[in-house]
Amino acid sequence: MNLTISNLTKVYNNGVKAIDNLNLEIGTGMFGLLGPNGAGKSSLMRTIATLQQPDNGNITFKGIDVLNDPMSLRKILGYLPQEFGVYPKVSALNLLNYFATLKGIASKKERGILIDKVLELTNLTDVRKKNVSGYSGGMKQRFGIAQILLNNPQLIIVDEPTAGLDPAERQRFLNILREVGMDNTVIFSTHIVEDVKELCTDMAIMNHGTILEQTTPMAATKKIAGEMWTKVIQRDELETTEAIFDVLSANYNPDNSINVRVHSSTQPAPEFVSTEPDLEDVYFIALKKAPSYA
Repeated sequence: MNLTISNLTKVYNNGVKAIDNLNLEIGTGMFGLLGPNGAGKSSLMRTIATLQQPDNGNITFKGIDVLNDPMSLRKILGYLPQEFGVYPKVSALNLLNYFATLKGIASKKERGILIDKVLELTNLTDVRKKNVSGYSGGMKQRFGIAQILLNNPQLIIVDEPTAGLDPAERQRFLNILREVGMDNTVIFSTHIVEDVKELCTDMAIMNHGTILEQTTPMAATKKIAGEMWTKVIQRDELETTEAIFDVLSANYNPDNSINVRVHSSTQPAPEFVSTEPDLEDVYFIALKKAPSYA
């Protein structure tokens, strides 16, 4: 494995244990870190990216002792946080040239070739002379990917990158990450199940600072094959149904009836129909099984 995290713990000054004795191993490709808001995902991402020190534990990436030698990791790291600022009234072209200079690419010709390459990869060539501050949300996220690719990173961390993007921008962004993740280790943090399903070959579900399950999307759904059931009920039946059965989700139909999905190793009642499991079922099962710290 390229990245190994062992017994990692981080407790903030307010007493919140954001990372709780966490262990994780990640190889090459797209790795999805899936969890609800407040699960500790961003704290973990920031710690891996050497932006904060944990209280305990170890992180190694391709032989680098990350916590004791952060500069060696930073040379091969690309990090895109949830939110990042850009300079006002500066074009993408000029900003990328500035960042490339900061990253030690002295040759103007070399910078130009590299900038053209990352602009093409992120579909920003046509708007390269436009001010980045005027970009849409999806374009800003693609610019974020463009600038982290300038130093050819081997480890790429993207934290909740699709939150707030419209469907078209989200799809464009995911396609770029898919391309980038073929030869690198990419950790993709999100609370959106569909992102992981579409993008990632490996994944983990996180909550309360711990890893609840590490698996692959295919193996995870296969594991609960034959254990998912569905039934259409009326609105006034929902509370009773939830009290009797292990209801994972309840979605309204156009006629205001409700389609409930229930997890059970055997048919819960004669009126329930077997249905194919999906990754959202896996996610809800993992969260429900985990101990609550509320």
